[in-house]
Parts: sequence; structure tokens; C-alpha cells
Amino acid sequence: MLKAKSIYKSYGQLQILKGVDLEVERGEIVTIVGASGAGKSSLLNILGTLDRPDSGQLYINDIELSKLSNKSLSDFRNRKIGFIFQFHHLLAEFSAIENVCIPAFIAGVSKSDAEKKAKELLDLLGLKDRMSHKPNELSGGEQQRVAVARALINSPALIFADEPSGNLDSVNALELHELFIKLRKDFNQTFVIVTHNEDLANLSDRTVMMKDGLIVH
Repeated sequence: MLKAKSIYKSYGQLQILKGVDLEVERGEIVTIVGASGAGKSSLLNILGTLDRPDSGQLYINDIELSKLSNKSLSDFRNRKIGFIFQFHHLLAEFSAIENVCIPAFIAGVSKSDAEKKAKELLDLLGLKDRMSHKPNELSGGEQQRVAVARALINSPALIFADEPSGNLDSVNALELHELFIKLRKDFNQTFVIVTHNEDLANLSDRTVMMKDGLIVH
């Protein structure tokens, strides 16, 4: 599903990624681990098309993304990629269901269809009675589950997560990790996750170790 070949990235004189190769299969949960500064988040941003590499090739579903215009890449990202971050980045003035619907609205989905799918997802994630609540009325774990529903709303090919449980207590972190396993089981969802959480790494199908801008194991 995903293939990255010889990915290089520098910021000024600082070389962050030094020729990374990575392949991810459909339905696989892959965690990326390593010390701070190893290049994990920079790689995730490039794999998720939030940033472009200086050189190298990136394919998702056999589409070479470097050949897409910025507009086409933005459309591809909206429809095919979901993101979950350490901080949920929910919009404070909108309810849970409105936050979930936003990527669908951007993709041109009708309000009725978007809300139907959002309700199904929030129900699946145990938030049936919290749909009209705003983020400040939800617990940290509930906020992150809303963010998961938002990532899923357009039925993405891939979900990228950057320290998704880093801002949660141990109970909510475990629930989130088990949720990823359930989503893979129920929907054959593919995840690439940057994490320092050993429990999450141990639950994944494969752990990739990064050091000094390279995959070392």
C-alpha cells in the first residue's frame, strides 16, 4: 500500500532523513520508534504528504505522489489519508459531530451523508451520547476518539498517527491502542504510528527503529 524509496530531507544545513526506505502492507499496523531527533515525525509528515522530501519517491496505492500538483496532492490527502496527532486539534466552537464532518465537507460530501457517516463512527467509538458536546465538555480520551472518527470519515487508505496516546493517561491510552487493533480487524485499516509508548509498539505487527535519520532495524 505504501512504498517510500530513498527519502532525503534537510532543513537548512541540518540533514534530517538520510535515505529512508519503507514499505507498508494493507491492513498492517506499523510503529516507528526511536530517540527524539531520530527523524520519526519528519518521516511521518513526508509519508502523510504534509511535507515533500528533497529527493526520493513515495507511492501510495501505486500512485507516485511527487508527480501530483499541490492541488491534486491536497485532494488526495483529504480523501485517502487520515491523521491523528498527540493533541486532538478539535475546533473548540464546533460539536463532536461537526468536527468529525469537516473533512467530509471539504471532500464535497453532502451534509446528510456526512452526518450519517459521522454518527455511525461516533457510535462505533462509544460516543453516541456525546455527539452534540463541544471539545471542552469531553474528557481527554473522548476528545481523542472524536479525532479518530474525524480521521476515518472519508474511509482513508492509510491513517498516520504521531504520538496519539502521548497526551492520555494509561487507561485511556490502552483503550486507544485497543481501538486501533479493532479498526484493523473490522475494516482492514492500515496504520503508521510514531510512538514512544512501548505497549503500543508491542501491539503492532511490526516496529521500525529509527536512528540519526535512518531506519536501523
